[in-house]
Amino acid sequence: MAGGLVALLDDIAALVRLAAASVDDVGAAAGRASLKATGVVVDDTAVTPRYVQGLAPERELPIIKRIALGSLRNKIVIILPVILVLSQFLPWLLTPLLMLGGAYLSFEGAERIWEAVSGHHRQEDAAAAVEARQEQTVVSGAIRTDFILSAEIMVIALNEVAAEVFWARAVILVIVALLITALVYGVVGLIVKMDDVGLRLTQHRSAGPQRLGRGLVKGMPVLLDALSTIGIAAMLWVGGHILVAGFDELGWHGPLGLVHRIEETGHAVPALGPVLGWLVVTLGSAIFGLVVGAVVVGLIHLVPRRRAGH
Repeated sequence: MAGGLVALLDDIAALVRLAAASVDDVGAAAGRASLKATGVVVDDTAVTPRYVQGLAPERELPIIKRIALGSLRNKIVIILPVILVLSQFLPWLLTPLLMLGGAYLSFEGAERIWEAVSGHHRQEDAAAAVEARQEQTVVSGAIRTDFILSAEIMVIALNEVAAEVFWARAVILVIVALLITALVYGVVGLIVKMDDVGLRLTQHRSAGPQRLGRGLVKGMPVLLDALSTIGIAAMLWVGGHILVAGFDELGWHGPLGLVHRIEETGHAVPALGPVLGWLVVTLGSAIFGLVVGAVVVGLIHLVPRRRAGH
């Protein structure tokens, strides 16, 4: 009886060790997958602050919270089930679907540039008379753009853990979705409220905090404008990269091959090789995204106007 009890306890201990090892493996895999997606996280962080520019300061954090919840819904409720099912039964469909998202991101970036150059602006930007309606428009637009970036993040993470069993993949991707969303929108919240922090510091008794506060107040509009520009570049970069990599996977190796050949030239420069190589890949992807986006912008905006003129 005692021997049986000891054997049972040994079995339970072995199961506990196995479960703990599985939890450790899932945590490590989630960490690796999250790290792989950090490039898109930077883009997501740069894109989001422009959505709250010009809105009432007291509404900034509530709007960011709504966008964050929408982003989490995108990742867990919509994207996660779809990519898990596709990866299990139709893995070849992931690339074309991701490329559609890349084309949309490229269109978004190119359209922003076209608006700046032509002076035309979207209706929701010009007709924001009712604050609640404007806020809903801002949130909807941000969640729409986030959907593409979130899909890219989740697919990158999925590729990193493709060898895991189905349920392990699901758990890891949920962890990645929670971590990435908290990171992105936590940083965005800090960025957009730094001017408020600056104002409080200007009221401090000491001269040092007052100077820091004035610097933050003066610097934040510049930072937000810069992030808006970075966000546009990021949409072109990510969208172009999705398209270039997708075409290569589907059999058209020309665009990615050209980028890699130029990248090798950059790597030949002593000391600066890795940096130049990265810049070349980034710039090449952005240019490709701009070209594709410009074509879509032309089809949507310019062609209908010419037809209407005739």
